[in-house]
Parts: sequence; C-alpha cells; structure tokens
Amino acid sequence: MTLHQQCEQLLDELEQLLDACDLLQSEPPSPKRLASTEPFAVDTLDCHEWLQWIFLPKMRALVVARQPLPSNFEIAPYVEEAMKEHQGATAVVKVTYRIDALLTQ
Repeated sequence: MTLHQQCEQLLDELEQLLDACDLLQSEPPSPKRLASTEPFAVDTLDCHEWLQWIFLPKMRALVVARQPLPSNFEIAPYVEEAMKEHQGATAVVKVTYRIDALLTQ
C-alpha cells in the first residue's frame, strides 16, 4: 500500500470517528472563522471543526492529486489537549497519532 493510500485510509478513519462522536457538522463555519491564520485556527474554531473543515479537506486534496504529503509535523498533541473533554476523544486522538507517525517516516 502506498503512502497516499495509507494516508487516505487514516483520513477516512478519522472522519468516521468524528462522526461516531457526533462531532461532524452539516454546515461549515463562516468564511471569516475559516480564514484564521493561527495554527489550528485556535482563535476561531474548535478542534473538531478544524479537523473537519480545514485539515481533512486539505489532506484529501493532496492525496487525490498525489501531491507530496507534509512531513515531520504533529497534530496529535494539539488534538489530545483540545479534545480531552469530549466523549470518544481517545479514538480520535489515537488515529491522529497514527497520522503523525505515518507522515514522519
């Protein structure tokens, strides 16, 4: 399995886990909230919103276009801290650690 295929599989898993935790939204945040320039859009979005509306679409676009994937980055520590109060967050955190590990190879 290629790196892109493995990444796609983990992105699908992340989206499914967010859905299972009732964290997926049907309506996107306002363009103003999405336009944040802060890391993880911490000033305008909750973690699950950032994952759904920024991280997943950008990563999927790279995977579909077979573009180089980011390397040596970590999202899991942020996700772990930001989602510590959410039910089911453990599974979401685990898959983000797996994404980090895959892209740090």
